[in-house]
Parts: sequence; structure tokens; C-alpha cells
Amino acid sequence: MNRPRSNKSHAGEHTTAGPPGGLASVLRFDLPASVVVFLIAVPLSLGFAAASGAPLMAGLISAAVGGIVVGLLGGAPLLVSGPAAGMVLILGGIIAQYGWAATAMITVGAGLVQVLAGLAKVGRIALSLSPAVVHGLLAGIGVTIVVGQSVVVLGGLPGAAVLTNLGRLSGPVDLAALLVGAVAVAVMLLWPRVPRSSRVPAPLAAVLVATVAGSGLDVARVDLPSGSLDSIVLPRMPEGTVLGIAFAVFTVALVTAVESLLSAVAVDKLHDGPRADLDRELVAQGVANAVAGALGGLPVNGGIARGSTNVAAGARSRASTVLHGVWIAVFALALGSLLEQIPLAALAGVLLVVGARLVSPHRMRTLWRHGEFTAYAVTALGVVALGLVEGVLLGVAAAALRSLCRLTHSTVRVVEEPDGWRVVIRGSLVFLGVGRLVRDLRAIPLGRRVVLELHIDFLDHGAFEAIDDWRTGYVRLGGQVEVDEVHDTWFSKATRGIPALRKTPLSPLPRWFAPWSHWQRRRAVALPRPREDADPMLRGMHEFERSAAPLVRPFLAELAVRGQSPRQLFITCADSRVVPNLITTSGPGDLFCVRNIGNLVPVHGDDSVGAAVEYAVEVLAVDTIAVCGHSDCGAMKALVDGSARPGSQLWSWLRAAESSLIRFHAPGAAELPVVERLAVANVAQQLDNLRAHPSVREAVAAGSLRLVGMYFDISEARVYLVDPERDGLEPVRA
Repeated sequence: MNRPRSNKSHAGEHTTAGPPGGLASVLRFDLPASVVVFLIAVPLSLGFAAASGAPLMAGLISAAVGGIVVGLLGGAPLLVSGPAAGMVLILGGIIAQYGWAATAMITVGAGLVQVLAGLAKVGRIALSLSPAVVHGLLAGIGVTIVVGQSVVVLGGLPGAAVLTNLGRLSGPVDLAALLVGAVAVAVMLLWPRVPRSSRVPAPLAAVLVATVAGSGLDVARVDLPSGSLDSIVLPRMPEGTVLGIAFAVFTVALVTAVESLLSAVAVDKLHDGPRADLDRELVAQGVANAVAGALGGLPVNGGIARGSTNVAAGARSRASTVLHGVWIAVFALALGSLLEQIPLAALAGVLLVVGARLVSPHRMRTLWRHGEFTAYAVTALGVVALGLVEGVLLGVAAAALRSLCRLTHSTVRVVEEPDGWRVVIRGSLVFLGVGRLVRDLRAIPLGRRVVLELHIDFLDHGAFEAIDDWRTGYVRLGGQVEVDEVHDTWFSKATRGIPALRKTPLSPLPRWFAPWSHWQRRRAVALPRPREDADPMLRGMHEFERSAAPLVRPFLAELAVRGQSPRQLFITCADSRVVPNLITTSGPGDLFCVRNIGNLVPVHGDDSVGAAVEYAVEVLAVDTIAVCGHSDCGAMKALVDGSARPGSQLWSWLRAAESSLIRFHAPGAAELPVVERLAVANVAQQLDNLRAHPSVREAVAAGSLRLVGMYFDISEARVYLVDPERDGLEPVRA
């Protein structure tokens, strides 16, 4: 279904994105959006380059390459790529170890790795990294940026480590740099409150205002070599161990790929256009990194900040992304001298706010509610204290341990009953939880009857042996142990030497819909006074009170207070194999039921069915009456072969179906066997008989009641609708 176009332009709201509608669309939507993104990309690109210790021109090179190359080739048309905050810390370490020229070559290698990964269709695999770890990584990087750029705002030179920068915060303060940085921070924070401020991005406004404020002050400023092209540093092969260089290459490739793919998914949520092709996007990011590295630029990745700005500015196609890259290239070549007027403290103030926003309280609360905060906190603290790689590894380990605990979680409940003890075990039972389980089992007094009720979706060999050893010992000492497997037969299979190897989904309790013979044939459900000859119905009632009643009690209590108000009268056969609530997936209060031999609705001579129909229509005001026949119907067989004894009550009752026999001989569902064809014709006839009741006829005429014919195939466990016009069957469609 096509979605309607939307012209919303606020961040976080959906806008329509799609293929370009020609030059008019580009001029109307994409050109203005490209200017907005260009204005926000310039100060951020310079800031990221300065923070990572790379040449400032490298930031502009990457922004231009990211916009043009990824814009043309990418699988997420509205995602804007360029240098990003997530790489600042990583680049700082790599540059310190290998130098800038070698770092550019490492970026080329990372791009080639990403191209191969995209061609191998592993784009979605990169998203398997826990979001808690990714956001913890960004939070750690945010803290690192805040601490490092605070040093610059105070007039110092930042170091590579957080602890080093924390020490430098206590050094001498350059009041001029502090003033410029404070102005930049203030503008970043207050700009959204300025009327019509959305026309100028906050980072651009902050840099402009802070530059003006520091125009007469003696502060460190952007320093570019004479001529923009002279500042380009071409890549060279790094010197060091192969393992160390490979690790750097794969680190850059992985981090930029993950951030790009996560950003692509996030930007997808902001517009209603085609979804991102993640593998194509990964190839495009790889090509851009290879080109950017070859030109002496920073690593490139898609950024949610620029992407969301692009969407909010009204972009409709990839033309906006490409044009923004063109504007940056023109700016870097023709207007590079303007950059030297910008104080470094102004860029640091912008980055300080950007870094602080990476530590999101909202994200923390969300992860806390989902039980993922531990991995987030471990990753963030690890990145800050030890480094990016160490922090990510610690976070992955924390997330894996958390997932393992969830996957292997089980609960054990020991309940004393009048005739013994019941141990209810739920979840995945593996060796990790065996100690607690055995402790609970050994606390049960000897010589008693114990029922092990297993609601489990996995049972490993260690857990099986622990249970089986306890059971054997308990029985040897005079006790009695029964294993009641409710959902699956893990224990039975392991006992027979054919253990299942894969986790199975929990199914509804079989005894809620299976015959008594299925779950009572091998054991007797514990009764207050157990008897081997206990009636199956009594056993079923006891099981209902024990396991089902607590679940259904709230619904029944509500129905007891407000009374019944079913919307359907369900007329079906008394056959024990037809269970109305099962085949309609309904519960208490849903169906007002009438059951008799052959699901008949006699027109005359039976006040019972007539009274039920009248009560349902006039008192309960049902809006549907369903007549449901079924396969292998004994009443229909008796009609076909005349086996009902003349003069008997069954013979007298089936006389009400003579009109169905007459209808049965008319053309209909000829593909069915005789008895089944009669059952279908009988349903259609009972719908006609219903219309003979005055209350039904009036309600149908008024449009407040509809009649539905149904046929239940027992062997297939499938319900069909009956077409009374042709006495045929149709599949049920919701």
C-alpha cells in the first residue's frame, strides 16, 4: 500500500523520500537541504580533524568524498557520510602510533575490507553487535571527547588518554580561550530557542559567533599551509608488525561499518521512502574510505546527526547528499583562508557539546528498562579507562554473559501437596542451574511421592544426569517420583538415549486441548486422596483447579460481575470431537452455544433450540449465529443408511433433517464423499430453518444479525465456511 506524502520537516518526524522527481524536485527540495547539511558539516569536520590530531584539511576532504562518493553509490540515499565523532579516539591512537600518512593508508585498507564485506552480503551481520555495546562505545567516546576538548577550551593541548587530559585540566587557564569556548558552548545550547533558528545549524552559528567574539583576542587558531592543496598528505605504507597493522585496519573498518549501518537503520525510521540496502551501503562506504584515504582524508562513515538534518531539511533524493559534498569541495579549494580565522577553542566548544550528547540519559533509561544497562556501562567505562578496543571487548563479554544468563534462566518452585510434593521447573535447564535445583530436590523429605512438573524448552546432559541421579537415589530410599513433561519430552528422550539437541519453543499446555487419554494414560494426576480408578473427569477438574484456574480466574471474575454478553450464538453437533472454543480460539463469555445431534434447528416441534435462538437474539442481542457441521458425522451417516431404529427418539429427532436429505440430492459440493456432502447441505438447510424463526427473520432484515455456515474437517483440523448458494466450501479468511 502506498504511503501518503508528508511535508514534515522537524527532526524525528517522518518525511517522504523517494526517487527524484526531476530537476524541479531537486531545486525545490534537495538543493536547499544540501546547503543546510553543508553548513553543519564544515565545522564538525574541522572539529573532528582537530580532535583526532589529523590535518584540518583531512576533515574537509572526507566530508567531500563522503558526500559525493557515498551519495552516488550508497544504499541509503538520505544518509550523509563524512568524518564522525565515533572515530576520534581510535584515530588519535593510530596517528600517535603510525603517523598521519600511514593512517591514511590504513584507511584505504579499511575501505577495501568494507567493499569485500559488502560484496559478500554481510551487511546485516555487522548489526549483530549488541546495541548496548554500540551505545556504550559512543558514550565512552563522548566522555573522552568532552575531557579532551575541555583541555583545549582551557587553552591547553590535549593528550591521547583520558587520564592524561584529566590531569591537564588542573593546569593554567587561558582566559581568552575559555571565553571563546564558553561562547561556542552557550550558542550550541541556546541556539534552538532563538526564533527561526532552524534556518542556520547550531554548530555553524556557534563557530561564527565564537569567532567574532575572539576576533581581537590572542588565541590559537586554525593553521593551514599556504594553499589548500599543499596541506594534503598522501598515504604511505605504515611501519610495524603485520598483526598490529591488520588490527588497525579491521578496527577502522568495523567501527565505521557498524556506525554507518546503525545510522542507515536509524535514518530509515525518519522517512517513508524505500528502505536502505545495507550491503550496497557497505560497499559505498568502503569505496569512499579507499578514496578518502588515498587523498589524505579521515575515515568516512554515515552519521545520524547529518542524516537526520538532511531528512529534516526536506531532502527527497541522493542529490542533496551529493550536492553537499560538492559545496564542501568548492569551499576547501577556494575559501580555505577563511578557516584560519576560526579559533581552535570555538571548534572545541562545538565538539564538547557534541560529545556530551553522545552520553544520552534517555538511552540509559531505555537500556535499564530492558536489562541491558550493564553492557552499556561496562563498555563506556572500559573505553574511558582502558581504550576503545578493550572497552568494546569488555562490553561484548558483558552482553554475552547477560544473554547466557537469560537463555539458561530457569525457575524452581517446590510445593507441598496433601499427597506429597510437586516440583515445578520452568525455562531452560542447563548445568549452570543444576546446583540450585539439586539443593531444592534434596530438601524434600524422603519416602514421599514427588511429581516433577517440567515446563522446559531445553535440557542439557548435565541437567538430565543431575535429575536422573536424584530420582534414582530417591526411589531407592523408598520414595516415588513421577516426571510430568508438560511442553515437550526432553527427559523421556534423554532416558531413551535419544536426547534432543536444539531448543524448542514452548507450546501451550497440551492438557488444555488434548484428550484425557493423552495425558492421563501414563500417570494419575495427584488428587487429595489419589485412587488408581479415579474418574478421568475428576482428574481433569483437579488439573483445572491446579493449573488453569489461576490463569482464567481474572476473566471469570469479571464476567461474574458484569454478566455475559456474547456476540455469537454457536450451534454445532454434540460430537465429542468438535470443541467450539478450540476451533474458534475463544474463551469464557465469547460463545453462546447450542449442541445437539446433527446441529439441527427444527422449525417446529422442539422448544429447546427455539428458546435458545430466541434468547440469543432478543435478550443477548447477538450479531452472529453460526451453524457448524463436521466431517464423519454420525447423524449424517444415520440419515444416509437409515440405521436409526424406527420409533426411537433418535429416529424421531432426525426427522427434522429430512429437508436436508431433499437438499442433498441437488447439485452441490460433488467432490466430497456422500456423508460429507450431506453434512454441508445440512448446514445450509439449517441456515434456512433459522430464518423461519420470527426473531431471526426480523433481525436479519434489519441488518443487525448475520447467519454463518461452517464445516469442521476433523482429520485436517481445518474449518471451512459454507456457501449456502451452492452448498460448497470456502476457506476461512480473516
